[in-house]
Amino acid sequence: MEQGLQIFLDGQFVPQSEAKVSVFDHGLLYGDGVFEGIRLYNGKIFRLDQHLDRLFASARAIMLTVPMSKAELTDACREACRRNGLQNGYIRLVVTRGVGYLGLSPFKCKQPSVFIIAATIELYPEEVYRNGLKLITAATQRVNPAAISPSIKSLNYLNNILAKIEAIQAGTVEAIMLNSSGHVAECTGDNIFIVRRGRLETPPISAGALNGITRGVVFELAEKMKVPVTEANLTRYDLMTAEECFLTGTAAEIVPAVSIDGRVVGGGQPGTLTLKLTEAFRKLTCSEGTAI
Repeated sequence: MEQGLQIFLDGQFVPQSEAKVSVFDHGLLYGDGVFEGIRLYNGKIFRLDQHLDRLFASARAIMLTVPMSKAELTDACREACRRNGLQNGYIRLVVTRGVGYLGLSPFKCKQPSVFIIAATIELYPEEVYRNGLKLITAATQRVNPAAISPSIKSLNYLNNILAKIEAIQAGTVEAIMLNSSGHVAECTGDNIFIVRRGRLETPPISAGALNGITRGVVFELAEKMKVPVTEANLTRYDLMTAEECFLTGTAAEIVPAVSIDGRVVGGGQPGTLTLKLTEAFRKLTCSEGTAI
């Protein structure tokens, strides 16, 4: 962990050593809160408006009032990057329910809490982007979308963490999560795509997939490339017999997958369309964004 960071906490910047939340905060006690992970490229925050829109939508869905406006959060994110001397990095924006009493009721929490961490990140080493990931299918199922909407980006990630543990114990770093119907939902922290017969296919939100920002960017890039994209229920068989497979996420960006449960995907190396999308994505991140 980086030392000497300045953390935005409830309206002011404090040294990392002083950035503390109460043990009675319901974000800690019950995972009651929402968050966004946002990337900074070359002094510009990528798709900040979309991230903030999703944050406010997640908060509305759980009846959590964000105590700052979109404009105020924009300024705070920009200032967090400036104060920490960042030109490239990662922003974690968190809104918790705030301090309350022991017990589930959120209505006894008088004031939500907001904090912003701006730091550097490297989710995967560069060789993963060159050589591709090996995936397994986790036994841990994705939470049923009928129980909790996958569109809510909440602080409760235990479901994903349990699947991540399975991946690490199996000797890799990422796992595919299925829903209760046996269809592919997403990976532990990323959306998943396959290439089949010249088309891109990805699970729909209704299967349990997060409505990822990078997922949406891939839709845009594919449209420009005249590559059709389909949201479809996918099985493990569909993934194992695909021509290409890749993951998308804010921190991960676009990551090729070359093996699923020991089966080689395509030619066993990052595919042609995956590489084209990766190049287009990296060009896009260099050309747009909210300047800090």
